[in-house]
Amino acid sequence: MDICTLIERNAAFAPNKPAIRFEGETLSYANLNARIAQAARALKTELGVNRGDRVAILSLNRPDYLVLLYACARLGAMLVPLNWRLAVAEQLFILSDAAAKVLVLENAFAALLPDFAQKLPGTAVVGFDFAPPRGSTWNSLLDQDRGDDRYPHTDLSCPLLIVYTSGTTGRPKGAVLRQEALLWNGIMSQHMHGLTSDDHVLTVLPLFHVGGLNIQTTPALHQGATVTLHSRFSPDATLAAFERDRPTLTVLVPATIQAVTDHPAWPTVDLCSLKAITTGSTIVPQHLIERFVARGVPVLQVYGSTETCPIAIYTRLGDDLSREGSTGLPGLCCEATIINDAGNELPPGTPGEIALRGPNLFYEYWGNEQATREALHEGWYRSGDIGRRDSDGYFWVHDRKRNLIISGGENIYPAEVERVLMEHPDVTECAVIGRPDLRWDEVPVAYVIRRSGAQIEAESLKAHVQSQLARFKVPREIIFVEELPRTALGKVQHFLVKQLDARSRERGDGN
Repeated sequence: MDICTLIERNAAFAPNKPAIRFEGETLSYANLNARIAQAARALKTELGVNRGDRVAILSLNRPDYLVLLYACARLGAMLVPLNWRLAVAEQLFILSDAAAKVLVLENAFAALLPDFAQKLPGTAVVGFDFAPPRGSTWNSLLDQDRGDDRYPHTDLSCPLLIVYTSGTTGRPKGAVLRQEALLWNGIMSQHMHGLTSDDHVLTVLPLFHVGGLNIQTTPALHQGATVTLHSRFSPDATLAAFERDRPTLTVLVPATIQAVTDHPAWPTVDLCSLKAITTGSTIVPQHLIERFVARGVPVLQVYGSTETCPIAIYTRLGDDLSREGSTGLPGLCCEATIINDAGNELPPGTPGEIALRGPNLFYEYWGNEQATREALHEGWYRSGDIGRRDSDGYFWVHDRKRNLIISGGENIYPAEVERVLMEHPDVTECAVIGRPDLRWDEVPVAYVIRRSGAQIEAESLKAHVQSQLARFKVPREIIFVEELPRTALGKVQHFLVKQLDARSRERGDGN
């Protein structure tokens, strides 16, 4: 059995049941299952994809995104979802690090291809909606429809996803998730949401994030429910879908909750089909939760990360939601505890690091044994997040990962931005911090020490960063300083920089 078996079983039980709805078209479970088999045959026979090979995808949400995921599962191959918001240089690093055998992409992202051809000349390229140079179109590839669609010894223990997450070293790390991680994650989603085949999930978050892919989308397909897929988030389209498509569940991060509830149509939109919405990715402001609660829609919280697939701790539909700010109890198939720096468990009420263990955890960081050893200790994943639990076992998250900025649901590691800033010849040292922002939760801000005699200005430095990193990672403001606060050993103290930034804004010095 592999994870694709669940799609096959649903196709057998309810072949005509809508599986995926997208832009006015519907894919039944029978058609979804047939297309997955067709894609698996194309990957195996036409492109030579073997067990363990990596297939990358760079695309907005579309049904074939999910088709490709399950086709990889069928072959024992691995899907590498690429964040389309990243800069070309970042995407090229991921493709090179994963040594992708195939890249499937939309024409909108074809600007990657010239550099890609130089860096990975032996990698096959497939275009969803165009014919790439020296490549194939997706539909023409599937039309070949010949050969076998499986390899022997493909099962739930096979790695399926390599999801890259930026790290404190300044380079992304690829978290490897096995098929079984998605299976157990799906069981917890079903437990969390009361998810059944009668549900209808609206997916508006990007599938390149485990949140968009695995909090509700893949669990819904495993359960035989219906998924309505949007190519990308839009508050207009989301509100229209609430009334037109009548979904029962959806996932929104705080930035998208704010966008939806600030929309002029929010006060009158019909939400009666929603039995709950789920949120997470950062500490969720209570006032945003109250906007849905005031309209009679319960708000569930989920805590986790790329490394946990992501469901680990959650509040459950129908259970006690009265503990303000709590992210809930450890999931049905996941253990959680609070530990100190030595790894010892702490008593209730004492803040410490959140540690997690379960079959939903990642297997390793791709090609990075040292990072894997640092993160996993005797099966426990040390999240780096600081939280506490009460005597009933409910968890609160105080601080997300150290030195992590979460802006509009996107993770930004200061080390990554600092690395690029330090590559500029006029920068001697820098510190990047997160500044609170009403719209995005946080935005990056850089404090920079210029090289002696240098005249570099803020806008030039921003352009330098944007040439290497995604736009959302570019510092909103660059402040030039003569010195930075340090420890006795000379290490920059980011928390003191944040305090300085807060005081500066209180005085009206900052933007």
